Amino acid sequence: MHHFLIALATTPSPTPTPSLRPGLSEDQVTPGTWGFVLTAFIVVLTTLLIVDMVRRIRRVRYRAQVEEALVGETDGAETDGEVAGGVVPGKPGVEESDGDAGSGAR
Repeated sequence: MHHFLIALATTPSPTPTPSLRPGLSEDQVTPGTWGFVLTAFIVVLTTLLIVDMVRRIRRVRYRAQVEEALVGETDGAETDGEVAGGVVPGKPGVEESDGDAGSGAR
């Protein structure tokens, strides 16, 4: 068995011939000029589509982050009880009471 493996390892494999088979021309084997142009066009188009998609995804992420920050600021203001202008959001005409009766007291 060992002799068989050595024989396989040392026996040269046939080298391919540098020419084409008889009856074939180079135009039948290669895509040619139009094939190259169409392949290059598809590569450029795909690259532009990927760049546009990444840009759109980035915009959506930024909008979500801004919206999340705005919601967080609004929630933080409501839970603290300190709202600008003294008006409680969600209840029109109701002012926040700070314990001072003011001039409208009975």
